[in-house]
This record gives sequence, C-alpha cells and structure tokens, in this order.
Amino acid sequence: MAERMIVMSRIGFIVCLMVATHVATAQVPGKVGSLLMADRTAARLSETEGPHAALLSVVDRNSTFFTPAPVDALEYLNNRPNIPDVMTWRPTFAAISKSMEWGVTTGTLSFQRIGAIKRYGEYLTVWRRDRKGNWKINLRAQVEHKGGNNEPDMRYVEPDDKDYTRFKTKERIAQRKEIVMNNDQLLSTVLKTDAAIAYGEFLAEDARLYFPWKTPVIGKAAILDFVKEQDLAVQAKSLVANRSYSGELAYSYGEASVATASETLKCNYVRIWQLQPDFQWRVIVEMLFES
Repeated sequence: MAERMIVMSRIGFIVCLMVATHVATAQVPGKVGSLLMADRTAARLSETEGPHAALLSVVDRNSTFFTPAPVDALEYLNNRPNIPDVMTWRPTFAAISKSMEWGVTTGTLSFQRIGAIKRYGEYLTVWRRDRKGNWKINLRAQVEHKGGNNEPDMRYVEPDDKDYTRFKTKERIAQRKEIVMNNDQLLSTVLKTDAAIAYGEFLAEDARLYFPWKTPVIGKAAILDFVKEQDLAVQAKSLVANRSYSGELAYSYGEASVATASETLKCNYVRIWQLQPDFQWRVIVEMLFES
C-alpha cells in the first residue's frame, strides 16, 4: 500500500514539474563476487570453446534472449543460430539482490565472424539462480556501437545486511511486480511528453544509458545532456516487469519508438530498477537497442 501511495504521489509531482517547465577497480565484494565469477567464467569459455558453448552453459528453459525480439534462449541455441564465431565480453557493472537469487551485469562486448571486421557494443544480462544454486541467464540483450577507448570504470552494487520481508503468497509477489510495472508505465507515459522531465525524475544519479551506436552515457547529468543534444523523443510501450524476491531490484522491458534530431529508430528497451532509500523506484540502467 505504501508503494502504491508513492506511485500516486510521484504522478502528482511529475504533473507539477511538467507544468512548471512548460510555462579504479577495487577488491570485489563477497556477495556480488559470485555473480561476477559466473559472468567471467562464461566469458572465458567463449574465448576457449566459442560463444555457442559459453551461452549454452548459462541458459535454461527460463532464459530469454533479445535477438532483437525476445525469444526462448534454449530453443534458440539448440537450433544452432548463425551467431558470431568469436565473442568476448567484460563486465563493468554488477548488482546483486539481498536475497542473492537475482543479479545483473553489464559491460563491453566485441564479436566477429571469420573474415569480417570486428564489431563492438555493450551487453546487459539479468541473472537468476536455479534450484541447484547455479547462476543462469534470465534475459540478455546487447546494443552495438562503433567502439572506443572510453570504457566505464567497474562499479558494484553490494546489498546491505538489513533483513527483508519474505512473502509467502503468489498474490503478494504478483502485487509487488505490479508496482514495478506501474512505475515503468508512468515513465513511458511521461517520456511521450518530455524526455528530459521523465529521465530527470526517474533516473538514479549514477544511472547508465546504452543507446544504439553510442558508447555508454554514465551519470544522470550526462544522460540529460545527451537527451537535450539529441533532441530525444521516446514513445515506449511497457510489456513485462519482474522483481527480485527481496524486492529492491527489478527489471522491465518493452518496445519503443525513439526519435532524434536526425532519425527515428524502432527499438526494444530493458530497464533495471532499484528501490532507493527514499522508497522511490529509479532506473539505474536503461538499454535501448534497435529491433
């Protein structure tokens, strides 16, 4: 109930804001370290055995790949898709939930077919532990760009030691997912009117934006500058939202039409959300990739 009231108060805040506007790498922490190990182990396997074997080792029947449309990852890989012959990646961001069953990694990506030029981009992977405690891909997406030397510094989100509420019923768990969907839909609604206001309200201060053919844009201030420079206009449709069991991390994804000053792109998006100390949901990662 408290979260629902916060969503409603956020609507009022945004309306007022819109009216006013228009008149070094450190030692890896213990908890997130297990997630990074899973990602890095798969990356090493990709280098030695190839990307098909690497990806197959970390998917199950609950995994989704964006290719760019969302597809069943296990079925996709079992059909021997025409994936790159060589693919390397390195995480530059990782977060894990208090419940230790949910996490996310993002980072740099390069891939190549034999005889073709090397291509570059960024990847985003949401992970869940299976019943045996092994990390498996929940969903994975990527965006391509032209490469560059401006790789982000490694950053971790390590959960605190505070306890969390353990919900028993499917109904309550579904209600908690609905809260995330409501915030995602609200963000998508405001984006239709004013992208700067939308991102200004919904982004965390250290948010990351992954955008087609652009190297990562890091930090809320830099993202807002990017939105203004590109004269960005976004029309998004929310499709799916999910949430960690402990409740403080979540993701959503959907479809978007993204207009810049020079072109309009049909995209899919994935957003990673984090519940902030003020009990507001804010986006810590957004990836827009062409569909």
